Amino acid sequence: MSFRDHLARRARTIGAYLDAALPDAPGVPVIEAMRHASGGGKRLRGFLVVEGAVLFGLPEEAALPAAGAIEAVHAYSLVHDDLPCMDDDDLRRGLPTVHVKWDEATAVLAGDALQTFAFGLLASEAAHPDPETRLRLIASLADAAGVHGMVLGQALDIAAETAGRALSLEDITALQAGKTGALIRWSAEAGAVLAGEDPEPLGRYAAALGLAFQIADDILDIEGDEAKTGKRVGKDAEAGKATFVSHLGLDGAKARAEALVAEAEAALAVYGARAGTLRDAARFVIDRDL
Repeated sequence: MSFRDHLARRARTIGAYLDAALPDAPGVPVIEAMRHASGGGKRLRGFLVVEGAVLFGLPEEAALPAAGAIEAVHAYSLVHDDLPCMDDDDLRRGLPTVHVKWDEATAVLAGDALQTFAFGLLASEAAHPDPETRLRLIASLADAAGVHGMVLGQALDIAAETAGRALSLEDITALQAGKTGALIRWSAEAGAVLAGEDPEPLGRYAAALGLAFQIADDILDIEGDEAKTGKRVGKDAEAGKATFVSHLGLDGAKARAEALVAEAEAALAVYGARAGTLRDAARFVIDRDL
């Protein structure tokens, strides 16, 4: 089975889990919006949770609540990120964004609901039989998603728009470590936490992977096909936004992404051949076209 087929199979499993776990109330806009927002996508974050757990011998199903939780948090972040007061996007995963399909208030509430839903999944006994492990997952996700992680990164990104100066490469790297990298790191480490193993090597892997992912996003904003990416392209350049590509050039950004993939692969050396799928995931983030 190819990596893309394996990723797609995991995505279907995680999607089916989420579909069964989400509330079902046809005709209730906020719940329909939750389902709309959390559907589709490659589910790379959930994939990393499951693969990390499998790496340590856990069955796929043991990781599904944590995988569902990170996908719900990611979906919430996209709903809010797409709002007119943030990035003002009208297309996500090839479909209208939530505030376009419904309205801004519904989008805010659907995002809020997806976030709290995620923590409910982690608090349930299905996430792990040990309460201390569940608490560790909850606390670490709160940290990764909040003002020490994703929210801080987003705030820095918004502040940069009115700062009156272009961000330096160091600024962008720090910003993206929160905005994109924090949830990816949580995803990669969660499997080790579920298995009671040391997450540090997977954390180093994820730090490189997350940055490579963002560089690839910047490249796709230049070279990507909107029909494949499922979102608007060229927005960063039109806005004059500082990115890895604007600092490093297209070839330089690609070279940096390649170097980061090598770093990610090196971090997995301790696991030997067992980590083959995670190595493939590192390569995928810079080779993907959507």
